[in-house]
Amino acid sequence: MYRSLGEFVAALESQGELARIRVPVSPILEIAEIADRESKSPAPNPPSESARRNDPRFHNRGGRALLFESVEGSDHPVLINAIGSYRRMEMALGCHDEGHTPGGFDAIGARIADLTKPEPPKSFGELIEAAKKFGPLIRIPPRTVRRAACQEIVLTGDDIDLTRLPFLRCWPHDGDLGAVGYPADVNDDIPGVAFARDDAQRGRYITFAGIHTIHADDAGKKKPGSHNIGMYRVQMFGPRHVAMHWHLHHDGARHWRSWKKRAERMPVAIALGGQSVLPFSAIAPLPPGISELLMAGFLNRRGVAMVPCKTVPLRAPADAEIVLEGWVSHEAGPPGYDPRDNSHGPLGPGAVFEGPFGDHTGFYSLPDRYPLVEITAVTMRRRAIYPTTIVGLPPQEDYPMGKAVERLFLPLLKTIVHDVEDYDLPLYGAFHNCAIVKIHKEYALQGRRLMASIWGAGQMAWTKLLFVVDDLDPHDTFRALAEVGRRCDPATDVTIQYGPLDILDHAAPAMGAGGKLGFDATRRFPGEADAIGESPAAPLRGMSDAEADAWLAQVSRCEGVAEAALPEQLGRAWLLLRVRTSNDDPTAGRRALEAAMSVEHAQAPRFAIALGPGIDLADLDSALFHWCANFDPARDTVRTRGRMGFDATPKRNGWRLNGRPARDWPPVIAMDDATKALVDRRWGEYGLG
Repeated sequence: MYRSLGEFVAALESQGELARIRVPVSPILEIAEIADRESKSPAPNPPSESARRNDPRFHNRGGRALLFESVEGSDHPVLINAIGSYRRMEMALGCHDEGHTPGGFDAIGARIADLTKPEPPKSFGELIEAAKKFGPLIRIPPRTVRRAACQEIVLTGDDIDLTRLPFLRCWPHDGDLGAVGYPADVNDDIPGVAFARDDAQRGRYITFAGIHTIHADDAGKKKPGSHNIGMYRVQMFGPRHVAMHWHLHHDGARHWRSWKKRAERMPVAIALGGQSVLPFSAIAPLPPGISELLMAGFLNRRGVAMVPCKTVPLRAPADAEIVLEGWVSHEAGPPGYDPRDNSHGPLGPGAVFEGPFGDHTGFYSLPDRYPLVEITAVTMRRRAIYPTTIVGLPPQEDYPMGKAVERLFLPLLKTIVHDVEDYDLPLYGAFHNCAIVKIHKEYALQGRRLMASIWGAGQMAWTKLLFVVDDLDPHDTFRALAEVGRRCDPATDVTIQYGPLDILDHAAPAMGAGGKLGFDATRRFPGEADAIGESPAAPLRGMSDAEADAWLAQVSRCEGVAEAALPEQLGRAWLLLRVRTSNDDPTAGRRALEAAMSVEHAQAPRFAIALGPGIDLADLDSALFHWCANFDPARDTVRTRGRMGFDATPKRNGWRLNGRPARDWPPVIAMDDATKALVDRRWGEYGLG
């Protein structure tokens, strides 16, 4: 653990984990393109043994942390990809201080497990051991200090100019309403908004800050119990105004609704940098009532030092690099606003039309209405470093952060869902879209019980595709998927449910709500067939090379099929199709699936996935990513001849399939050719090798 960002940078550099870029670079796209390339390259040092065991395919990715020392338009260096590898994430969380380096994230998970299963001491010796275990918890609550490094410089009033901070534009369409089909003038004439259509400034975001808020009921309290830290994107709209984007189910949005109910503006502190455990603590899916500050103190083994803000009644991390203080308008209406629909009326006071933004889903999240924030103070260190990140097509810097969540919170998941032995959130699922869960099966239909439990367990409730296994390694993700395809009978082993989904799931028929798909690939137990009312088909043995070639040749001639594949990595138990689609034909994917699944063979795959044009079926991670992202189980599942197909082709707003609508379909994130050419041309100048 490191007390400040400067200490963390020094440690990274000493271990060969940091590269300095000394030539001038632009915060508009150039830094993002460099960081994207670096994040997908090999990491300089190997991670712990547990990381290699739990992520055999991607543990060696992440490149180096990058420190840009000369950023155009700003006096602050930019740090990016700081925790973009397992090794650096383990350093940030103090995994290497656990006494046994190979422990990695699992070592901290073991500490959490000890706390979740306390047993009363049976002897004086056990009492002493319990005191050693729980005594340090006394030191983890946050503590208040009067002076702080983050307030060495204090800017207020007209001295505030957010354009001097190196906020990034990460992707070409960020902040460009017209590029994704919305009127470009929605934010014109809003007080405080200066960059509505300024191409030099539009779409610049804070992406790696802790957003500190409290519930309105705690107003005036010195140590409010509701103090929350979230990590939400913040779009700059003027020299002193930003937009606050948070999802409806997040605590920050819940706090805002409490202030809105009282018709009072909400105080907020946007903190950049600080102790190395803070970014993880901000994204941690903690149980209700457990503060992120306590999580940070637990990881740090000492409470986070907090300092009172200068212009808002909040505390901020004393060791931060930069803190933006301000007030969130309570007047803004909720998300769900569409300026193209006259029935929605005007945007309304205190709001802006925020976005679009290239998001961690690999797609642009489309614009919507969010509250405007007036910044009343900017405080900082004298030589402040600006930390930032980009998200997009995986893997990015958020990948090891998500895998840390997976490992650290396994003990808590086991406490809530006792059946769970282990689980994996594969890269192609972008965390919310897919999970492979291993159980120790002891009775009939236990896999179905597990599905219901997972879909009711905190943030695991957003999981769209759930695979349940009992005798497989969930971290061997391709083999697990191969066995799912070989064992599962669509008629008896696949469940479609309905429930809440991640707000950013563009394939869902409604915002944050749609279908979920569960595959029970556990061993058969007596009584299951009687309970279901149908005996499952025998497991597939698979096709020989000659059989596969002949069968694929027939499938490839089916109407609408541009290419067909039976990946050996998936045991030839899944059929992948690249489909010819049309903007005017909503049924192209379904018809191609029906045609392909009608080609008979005793060992033909029971599951088929239809993907849109441009998808490389040989890139299995990319193909599975597009399946998870572009498919809604309730709308896009096709059943025929005892088989099940999934239409993951792109849809259009206004289409209706299987009685359910499609919504606006965002573009996949991609860097523009001009920026790629610029970085190609300058690569030698950066000194990155």
